[in-house]
Amino acid sequence: MIRFFRIAAFSIIFIFIITNQVFAQSSYVLPYPSSMPGGFAYKLHLVYEKISKYWYFGSLGQFEYNLKMADKYLVEAKTLFDYKQYLLGVKSLEKSSSYFNQTLPSLRKSEAEGKSVSQKRIILSEAALKHIEYLEEIDFDTPDVFIWEPEKSSPISLPLKKILINAINIRKDNQ
Repeated sequence: MIRFFRIAAFSIIFIFIITNQVFAQSSYVLPYPSSMPGGFAYKLHLVYEKISKYWYFGSLGQFEYNLKMADKYLVEAKTLFDYKQYLLGVKSLEKSSSYFNQTLPSLRKSEAEGKSVSQKRIILSEAALKHIEYLEEIDFDTPDVFIWEPEKSSPISLPLKKILINAINIRKDNQ
């Protein structure tokens, strides 16, 4: 009887593992979020980011730097959107889009210099798919428009849907 239960339990676990579906579109992995806006460590990260830009010299180095920063700010934006910090999230998303927008020109420049960029193009394509996946998750849980009302000034309307669609289109255009 005990042997029957062991076999049944093993069979159920085995079937669960085999039939488990994976919904990821890309094998590209985004980084874990680092420090977030508002803290002292975040200011240090911004300084480090400015300095590290010069460490990534050359067109391929700039590609890697821009993609790394696009990833970092996308994860930061998603975290901020999850916590309904939409104003800060929009700023992070705009930074991410700006960096992502610079990746393809860096690859084209490398290609013009005679460098092989086929692997980098694959990485960029996978990154774009992963970014789009994240942006669609954000879009699903976010209102179309958010009115941010600061204490001592007039309200600001954030067209979140429009901003997210723009970010998705930037990723699609730079694949």
